[in-house]
Amino acid sequence: MLIKILGSGCPNCKRLEENTKKAVETLGLSEAVIEKITDMGLIMNYGIMSTPALVVDEQVLSYGRVPDVAEIKEILANIKS
Repeated sequence: MLIKILGSGCPNCKRLEENTKKAVETLGLSEAVIEKITDMGLIMNYGIMSTPALVVDEQVLSYGRVPDVAEIKEILANIKS
């Protein structure tokens, strides 16, 4: 599972990364790889207009807000199953 955090590095982007790491750890997804994307050219390729964004296996699942750990766990659990 490839998880990408899209954003400029702002506080919300960092919070999304922290929440995602906690969710991955709690779910025991040892195969998950978390990657930060800060290049605006690459971010624009995903068609989002506001960051931060959560992308899992090239599918944009959230953007423009910071989901909490519980919501990210639910998103990841649904993808995993």
